[in-house]
Amino acid sequence: MSREIDQTISKAATLVEALPYLQSFRGKTFLIKMGGSAMDDPELVRKVMRDIVFLEVAGINPIVVHGGGKAISAAMKEAGLEAKFIGGFRVTSPEAANIVEKTLSGTINPGLVAMIKDYGGKAVGFPGTEIFTGERIKSINEQGEEVDIGRVGQVVSCNMDKMKEAFDAEIVPVISPLASELGSGKKLNVNADLAAAALAKELKVTKLIYLSDVPGVMRDPADETTIIPSINPSSAEELIERGIVSGGMLPKVNSALDALDHGVKKVHFIDGRMPHSLLLEIFTESGIGTEIVS
Repeated sequence: MSREIDQTISKAATLVEALPYLQSFRGKTFLIKMGGSAMDDPELVRKVMRDIVFLEVAGINPIVVHGGGKAISAAMKEAGLEAKFIGGFRVTSPEAANIVEKTLSGTINPGLVAMIKDYGGKAVGFPGTEIFTGERIKSINEQGEEVDIGRVGQVVSCNMDKMKEAFDAEIVPVISPLASELGSGKKLNVNADLAAAALAKELKVTKLIYLSDVPGVMRDPADETTIIPSINPSSAEELIERGIVSGGMLPKVNSALDALDHGVKKVHFIDGRMPHSLLLEIFTESGIGTEIVS
């Protein structure tokens, strides 16, 4: 048997392996949060958008919530503003808030929408201020003191009318992590992980998927071979208590646990730098990242 025929049979076997997942997930909603350095390479981002079009064609309802931290920092530097973080949150002055909005809703968001359309998909971009209502939060500095960090918020409610319109039209919503402040209507910068989790809870999605530059939850954060394929909430909390889950993974795992407590069926952490990681995690038995299942 020729090598070409072997490869063709292998591709067919992959499709057969995906069949029960395609049948199970048809009509279900997946929320995909894109962030980290997985968004730095335009070609990688383009491939992810193509995979999202695959989900759409397969009858799944994907939603994209995206970050853009590095692009925001670069835009702030160009404007002569210093990027400053306290407790993992970006200090956001009114001037910085304008740059955050311009970068997220004016550059990154329409770029992702255009990529989906380039592959024949249907998408609509929403500035987060049309979806999320928020309230300001403070952060904790290294001395353990509560600190004002400006126009930074957490989501307190979501506008489901916009989501329903997109779903009814079978269009992929692409949303930036901004919120309209309750009462004042001012723009608030929201951690994209937390914004994604808030919307996932509201919709009670089948899957909440964090696509970043981290392969998953690892027993040794410095060794990617120690990735944990599947854990439950109690195991995740133990990893947090032992300090194994820390740094940038901490808000992701905490928001994942909160989402599972509020009706989300399963949460995945996968490496967006790997081609087709989204499809491999969803449509193969072994997957390639970490899933947290209640």
